Amino acid sequence: MKTTFKSIVLFGAACLYINSSVAQDVKKEKQTLTILSIDINGLKSEPQQMGNLVRTELEKLDTFEVMDRYDVAYMVEKNKLSINNCYGKLCLTEIGETIHADKMLSGSIELYPKSIIYTLRLIDVKTKSIEKTTVMEFLNLPEELQAFTNVTVRTMFNKSVDQNLLAKLTQRNGFDNALNNPKKDRLRLDGPRLGFVTFTGNTANILQADKSVGGFEAFPMMFQFGYQFEKQYLNEGKIQALFEFVPMITGVDQGYFIPGFSLLHGLRSNINGWEFALGPTINLSPKARGYYDTTNTWHREQEWTNNPENEGVKNPFTIKERLDSRGDYAIQTGFVLAFGRTFKSGKLNLPVNMYVIPGKDGFRIGASLGFNAKNK
Repeated sequence: MKTTFKSIVLFGAACLYINSSVAQDVKKEKQTLTILSIDINGLKSEPQQMGNLVRTELEKLDTFEVMDRYDVAYMVEKNKLSINNCYGKLCLTEIGETIHADKMLSGSIELYPKSIIYTLRLIDVKTKSIEKTTVMEFLNLPEELQAFTNVTVRTMFNKSVDQNLLAKLTQRNGFDNALNNPKKDRLRLDGPRLGFVTFTGNTANILQADKSVGGFEAFPMMFQFGYQFEKQYLNEGKIQALFEFVPMITGVDQGYFIPGFSLLHGLRSNINGWEFALGPTINLSPKARGYYDTTNTWHREQEWTNNPENEGVKNPFTIKERLDSRGDYAIQTGFVLAFGRTFKSGKLNLPVNMYVIPGKDGFRIGASLGFNAKNK
């Protein structure tokens, strides 16, 4: 029994020793990589500062044994090396041989009117050749150099990149957000809206009824046009929050003029343009006070009092107010639930929305299409 226990202990110790040795060997297998500085043109940062930024991002990957910046400074001073403007292959390989580095990394960042070009070059010191080059074009956002560095370094060494971040840094016609449009606090999706609305329930019946009984002799689907104004108050991460002001005219295709106005609070995705909004709506429509008799026929209130047969008799039917073409214009309120998505074609935005307005006399269900060109 004691022999078996000793064997187990010895076997475990041997495994630990082997694992430790393998781990040390793996660590020794890491190639050394040195970064001096990154050439930078048109931006306020310094080459050495950018070199330190790239070094930090490389250390996060844990792919190479990256030489510490203080060790680099020590080796440069010890060997009296001149590293100013040392960005080319010949200069870097000479220095790499002197300080015994396996790889050298350098590159450049150049500012253009509409973009920033970020280039990194990995040089193999032993073969004196450029092993890998990565070139990326970003939007002109100088304050995002750290994000540019993170994306470029991870791309060069085939590491996963946050695609949402990449889109915001590179897509000129992407959805506005605090990253790619930092100096704007207004969402530029204001524009005309065209669409239609369908009426259901009792409202649809009234619209189709004869005018002699308070109907409109209209089809319960009407054209709408208007304009949407937007005011953004939050634009962070994946979400935009905004207020939407939408004046709208309904029914001109059937000879009616029904003005309306909606005030909505909305949330929109910065990634794919999906949005959801809700809020109150008001419109002006002709209404009359009246009652339904025993045959469910609608009568205006004055029809009872104007009938000589009813003189001195109290109206036994419930008086209510409803839509009536013979009535006076009055304010009608409702609550809108809307959702939609904005599609993009270059700088052209195409918002498509569906909405529903529930009500006791029926629902109003509509759709609209808008357009505008983003103006930065």
